[in-house]
Order: sequence, then C-alpha cells, then structure tokens
Amino acid sequence: MDFELNEDQLAYSEMAKAFAEKELTPHAAAWDEHQHFPLDVLKRAGDMGLCGLYTPEECGGLGLSRLDSSIVFEQLAIGCTATTAYLTIHNMVNWMISSFATATTKTQWSEVLSSGQKLASYCLTEPNAGSDAASLKTTARKNGDKYLLNGAKVFISGAGATDLLLVMARTSDEGAKGISAFAVPADSPGISYGRKEQKMGWNCQPTRTITFEDVEISADTLLGNEGDGFKIAMQGLDGGRVNIATCSVGTAQAALNHALRYLHERQQFGRELASFQALQFKVAQMNTNLVAARQMVRLAASKIDSKHPDRSTYCAMAKRFATDACYQICDEALQIFGGNGYMKEYPLERYVRDSRVHRILEGTNEIMNVIIARRILTEETNQIV
Repeated sequence: MDFELNEDQLAYSEMAKAFAEKELTPHAAAWDEHQHFPLDVLKRAGDMGLCGLYTPEECGGLGLSRLDSSIVFEQLAIGCTATTAYLTIHNMVNWMISSFATATTKTQWSEVLSSGQKLASYCLTEPNAGSDAASLKTTARKNGDKYLLNGAKVFISGAGATDLLLVMARTSDEGAKGISAFAVPADSPGISYGRKEQKMGWNCQPTRTITFEDVEISADTLLGNEGDGFKIAMQGLDGGRVNIATCSVGTAQAALNHALRYLHERQQFGRELASFQALQFKVAQMNTNLVAARQMVRLAASKIDSKHPDRSTYCAMAKRFATDACYQICDEALQIFGGNGYMKEYPLERYVRDSRVHRILEGTNEIMNVIIARRILTEETNQIV
C-alpha cells in the first residue's frame, strides 16, 4: 500500500493549487461579503476540466478517479470553501447524468456541464424530508408520455442561477422504492424560486427554495428506471460525502497555514507565540487530526474507486470524522489569532462559518453514526479493514 501521490496526482494537485491561488483566494472574502456567485470563475473552472473531474471522457469529462478528484478539491478548497463546495455538487450531478441518464439527455447536457457552459443543482431535500430522504413528497405522475412534477425542495445550492435541476420525486407510494430521478431544465414553465436564503456561511453561492407546479417533463428526463432514484441518490451521496469532507480538509489546511504564520509573526511577553509550549501542543494536535482526516477521506475515495462492498460505511466514517475534526481545527486556528481571528480582516472567521455546514449536509453527522453503527452491529463480520 503506497500512501505517496504519484506523478499524475501531484500534477493535478499543482494545477488545482495554481487555479485556486489565481482565481479563488484573492476574491473569496469579497464574494462572501457581497454574496456574489462567481459564474465567470466557474466557467474558467470548466475550461480547466474542473466541472467534470470524474465524469467519463466520452461525456466531456476528465474521467479521473474519486481519489484523484479528492486531491483536486482539497487544493481548491484552500482557496475558497464555498465555491469549491458548489463545484463538488455540480460534479456530482454531472456524474449522475453521465452514469444514468438516457442517451438524449446525455447528448443535451453532459458536455455543456463538463465544460462549465451550463451549471447544475441537486434537488433532494424537502421541508419535511431532510435526514429521512425516503419520505419525500414531491411527485412526478405520468401524464400520457410525459410526467407532471409537483412539490417543493429546500436548501438548493445554486438555485436560481443554474441551468439544470436533478430532481428526486415520487413516482409511486412504495417508500424509497417509489422515488425516481429526473433531469429538469431549470427554466421549465411551472418552476419558481424563493428568496435567496441568508446563511451563516457559504455566502458566495445562492441557496433557495424551489417550487414545482405542474411542471411538464419528458420521459427522456428520467434517470435509469422508475424507482431507481433513491439508489442513484445514495450512490451520489457516497461521493458527495467524500467531496464535502475533502472541502473540510482543504479549509482546515488553509486555517492551519494562517495559524502557523501568525505564531511566528505575533509576539507576546517579549517572545513569539510559537515559543509557547501550550500553543506548540495545540498546533501539534491540529496537524495530527488534519493528517488523520485527510487519510480517512482518501481511503474512502479509494473504496469508491474499487467498488468495495463497505464503501458507504467508509464514506460515512470519513465524512463524520473529517468534518468534525476540521471544523475544530478551524475554530482552534481562530483561537490562536485571538481577537484578530474574530475580525473579517482575517479569513479565520470565514473558515469557521463556511466549514460549519459540512457537519449537516450530505447527511448529518448523526446520520453518519447511524450508518456506521448499523453496519458494525448487524453484520456477522463486523470488522472493517
């Protein structure tokens, strides 16, 4: 087992780092302050292949592994957490289209999504269906050779600014087995968008409620077969959990980088902060937890790549550990800065705000514990190696 990055992975990392340093880092604070969704930068990200990292090459993507993609997302998140988080959502939808959509839908959407010419949103969560996604109420009822879509989705990233909505809707009353997935043009008649939500973090990407009222969609927009939606959603969420955990790792690395510089620059009691043992111990713990989180995330990504039977459990463990540990690292970095860390002049408070939601989305960390416990308590062989 080799934990070192190979030449290709190092090249992907350097490419992403260069893009982040040029296009993300200099603007992240202003985007956050003004709630600006950087569509021009996302288009340039598409030009670099960053909108279709693990979408197959025949669909316009780079065809990278999930591990390689994680390495790229980590470097991007060092530059801007919220923009990178949106890119991970877009990549997930793009992969779903390329993997499960009809030939007609792939032809219409795959290449323009991969190039960043068009952007996508993922529509699963509802007002009364968050952690219990199988209880969603949005319906897609057959109407001749089409479907009529009715219902509402909440907390949708990019809503109102994107071109394609991947919508999970109920086509029968059979619980999780009655859920189907549809690729819906975002400007379809009958779709309306709520106000832009005022959030604690992730301010540079719009988040809105979407309402569907008798939205007529073609049968060609169905992904897979009727009833495949929940299965598709869960496969997408395995990767989504690795992606969002990776964003936490990148953000924590950025926070630690700032803290280490500050420890050498700042003096108290006639000594630089780096000379105080209490702070030395603090950064030692932060760095150790960061390395542990990174390795768990990369392990989970490799389990997706190898189609390991326990990949969902690994993804849940990585998401739970990394998002908790990395949020704590960001908070500790802010503490090292003292009062300065609480000021918007420095990025530490933004790192804390932006990373906090990672413990909630793609399945709350409490739900991650349910997934992990269910696996190790109900299987005859409970060892996960």
